[in-house]
This record gives sequence, C-alpha cells and structure tokens, in this order.
Amino acid sequence: MILGDYHLHSVHSEDGEATMDEQIEAGIRAGLKYMCFTEHMDMDWPIDDGFLLDTDKYFEDYKRCRDKYADRMEVLFGVEYGFQSHLTGHNREYADSYPFDFIIGSQHLCFGQDVYYPEYFEGMSEKEAYRKYFECTLESICLFDEYDVMGHIDYVVRYGPNKNRDYTYKDHAEVLDEIINQLIKRGKGIEINTGGLRKLKNDFNPSIEILKRYRELGGEILTIGSDAHRTCDVAGDFDRAGAVLKELGYTHYCIFKGRKPEFLDL
Repeated sequence: MILGDYHLHSVHSEDGEATMDEQIEAGIRAGLKYMCFTEHMDMDWPIDDGFLLDTDKYFEDYKRCRDKYADRMEVLFGVEYGFQSHLTGHNREYADSYPFDFIIGSQHLCFGQDVYYPEYFEGMSEKEAYRKYFECTLESICLFDEYDVMGHIDYVVRYGPNKNRDYTYKDHAEVLDEIINQLIKRGKGIEINTGGLRKLKNDFNPSIEILKRYRELGGEILTIGSDAHRTCDVAGDFDRAGAVLKELGYTHYCIFKGRKPEFLDL
C-alpha cells in the first residue's frame, strides 16, 4: 500500500477547493501515513497574480495542522514551484526562506504561455506544441537547482486538442531522454501524478512509457502524488499506480523529509 501522498493542494492554492483539515481527514480515511502539501507558487504569472502563494499564512496553517494531527498523520510542508527561466535567483532565495520538506518543480508555462489555454496550441501541430513544451522543460531543469522532483513531466498533454490520443514517447524520445538523463545527473527525481487519470485516457502524468524509460536509464527517486485539489481526489488511484510501478520493475517509492528522500517499499 502506498502510504504517502506527495502532491496535494488546499485553499492556500488559488485553485484549491478544500481546507488543509479537510484534506487531512480525507487522507486519514484513505489510510495514508504521510501527507505533504505542495501549494502553488507561480511567480510572474502572465494573466494575474492568482498563483502567488501567501507562504507565511500557509506555514502557520501547516504548523497548526501538523500539531493537531500528530497522532494520526505526519503532515509535511512542501511547495509546487512554477519554473520560468528568469526566476532562477528567486527560486533559490525562496527555497532557503522556509523549512520546506519537499519542493516540486513544475512547468506550467511554456516560454511565458499558459498551456492550459487553447491559444498556446494555435499555429502549431499538436506534436510541435508538445515538443516546444518539452524543450522548455529541458531548459528549466538545466537552470534550476532548488527542487527535489520534476512534477508531471508531460503536463502539456492534459490540455492538447486530442490530449494523449496520438501522443507517444517515441515521437519525442530524444528530448525526453535528455530530460530524464539531466534529472538523474542532477540528483532529482520524478513523480507519478495520478491526477493524469482524471484528465487523460487511461494514463498518468508522466505516461507509463516515461516511467518505464526513467527506470531503464537508472532513475530511482520517485514520489507519488494525487494532485488533489478536492477531498475526493486524495490518494486517488494509488492502488493502480502501485500495481503499474511493480509491473515496470519498481520496488520502492520515495517520501521526503527536510528535502531528503526516504525509500519505502511498494
């Protein structure tokens, strides 16, 4: 059984729909032992300041919940930091400003454009749009240091015109292999984000093909997260994720405490 959900949002994130207490209670019901909140922090968002995190307020609420649920759940303090190339200095400063247990680095924007909106895909084929996103991701992971795992590597596929209907690893193998190799070289991990199953046709973020390739290339640091913004999604599809990882030959997954990975058996 997977005991740790390491991608969670609450109302401290702009798009969160549940309080920290509500999410934790859902995790207790699901049988979790570890829950790491990873609230959105996206600086310099192109539309508004909606994804700026009030980290002081979040930290105070985290400490309250950590103490309140100490006998039933280990609650950990994390953040999901949005990559943009001009924010490397801020990323380092921000990571040092709080006692984070875990930092996800995520590519929500592609060279300043929000891939959530159809406008990103205009003037390009779907394949070209995906490749552009992967090239942006590669640039980011070579610039940024202060993160622990790369979030939902193929996030862009969630919002493509055909999503993952025609998307395959082999169409982007060169750049995806370089992304994976750079992550491994730099001591960073990846996550299996079960939220992909709520957006795509029968696959995770990253895809099962990427998860397989990560292991083939020697990757070991792997966290598991539901990307839950609502209580009903906490620990969602974790049984399925565990089964898939075992089929791919994985024997363990990671949790983080104090920015250090700990390996747990699947």
